[in-house]
Amino acid sequence: MTGVAGLDSIIRGGFPRGRLFLVEGDPGVGKTTLALQFLMEGARRGERVVYVTLSETKEELNAVAASHDWSLDGIEIYELSSPDALTGEEQNTLFHPSEVELAETTKAVLDLCSRIKPHRVVFDSLSEIRLLAQSPLRYRREVLALKQYFAGRGCTVLLLDDRSGSTGDSHLQSIAHGVLSLEQLAPLYGAHRRRARVMKMRGVSFRGGYHDFEICHGGLKVYPRLVAAEHVRPFERGAVPCGVAGIDAMLGGGLDRGTSTLLLGPAGTGKSSIATLWASAIVARGERVAIYAFDEGLGTMTERARSLGYDIQPHIDAGRIIARQVDPAEIPPGQFADEVREAVERQGVRAVVIDTLNGFLNAMPDESFLVLQLHELLSFLAQQGVLTIIVMSQHGLVGSMNSPTDISYLADTVLLLRHFEAHGELKKAISVLKKRTGRHEHSIREMHLGKEGVTVGEPLKRFQGVLTGVPRLDVNAPDGPDHGH
Repeated sequence: MTGVAGLDSIIRGGFPRGRLFLVEGDPGVGKTTLALQFLMEGARRGERVVYVTLSETKEELNAVAASHDWSLDGIEIYELSSPDALTGEEQNTLFHPSEVELAETTKAVLDLCSRIKPHRVVFDSLSEIRLLAQSPLRYRREVLALKQYFAGRGCTVLLLDDRSGSTGDSHLQSIAHGVLSLEQLAPLYGAHRRRARVMKMRGVSFRGGYHDFEICHGGLKVYPRLVAAEHVRPFERGAVPCGVAGIDAMLGGGLDRGTSTLLLGPAGTGKSSIATLWASAIVARGERVAIYAFDEGLGTMTERARSLGYDIQPHIDAGRIIARQVDPAEIPPGQFADEVREAVERQGVRAVVIDTLNGFLNAMPDESFLVLQLHELLSFLAQQGVLTIIVMSQHGLVGSMNSPTDISYLADTVLLLRHFEAHGELKKAISVLKKRTGRHEHSIREMHLGKEGVTVGEPLKRFQGVLTGVPRLDVNAPDGPDHGH
């Protein structure tokens, strides 16, 4: 076990014992923090562990530990950067030519390990060895000497490399049993994004690709990339009505479990209100709901629901509704997907509301990856039998509408909401564009939001052009309910 949440899942249980591994990344990306967690996990298991440092002092390592409320008791810290690390004749070699100093440094490390016989060793960092070696050949030979020494001794070794040198990296990667690369990205706005990638791990069927991680109080937390195929379970299918007769009739009885629904329309058409309506209905059935609000505060959300007659605050207080306000500038998409997975698998959530997808899009470093990430998330939720409701705002108010991205083909059901003007009043309309899992109405109905909640009238049979926002009354249409008055 590595002691790092999420990393063990990626490499299927932790670093294989008795091997040498390379952890590389730029300064500040979290290598030292990861290494300390690795050694503390070993100490917790009663193993002998050693931290060999050429670049940081013991005081600096203690400062890192203190920032996480850690104790380094049980970890042997050996400072080769300290004048006390080498004594007598060895100490004089600190000012000898580089080849002598390199040999003495390597010898000091091997003598220490021969004396302690550790189970886990961290070597921080290789940049000093690279500088002393002065050539890729000598650098490779020194690392090979370390590898050969530890081979067969049952010691797991982490070599930390800050990639400060321009040569030798490919040689080191070929020698190591496994390579873990840590990266730090700086977007134009918002917090730094960190991600990890296992470049190789011999004999291990690791999970490839990039995995978001963060450094928080308590150390590194890695969010494994979501793979929907790894999370399949049987569930009981069935319709979930919202309780509004008109909407349930349009959908042939309601939305189906294990499907995703897209609420599409311009601002102010009632998309979030419809999502809250379904959340209230699901909670009333005794099931839990998770709502992720990207665009509005939780206070605004609860007040809007209360104005429609749906008081969801007691459900939030009781934990029946998990309400999370998400700042897209501060959370990486991998962390968001991991939070959703945790809510479903560990907290028993049966419905997920994402309000809005526009905010989720802003959390992505590159728009081209949005559809792939969302597709995997929706596939996971579908295989868990979770009802997913996604709110998406279109640009514009009436007439032609544009969406930031087209994901309507991913959703199983699409509800379209529109403003339209009739008889000098601004009204709202709702229609079902598609429903993959059953029959649905093809009509357009007027929708009203008020103190009595959400109400939906009969189909607008005498109006044409409602979806364009500028309808006209068709006097030749057959007689029927006319809710444009």
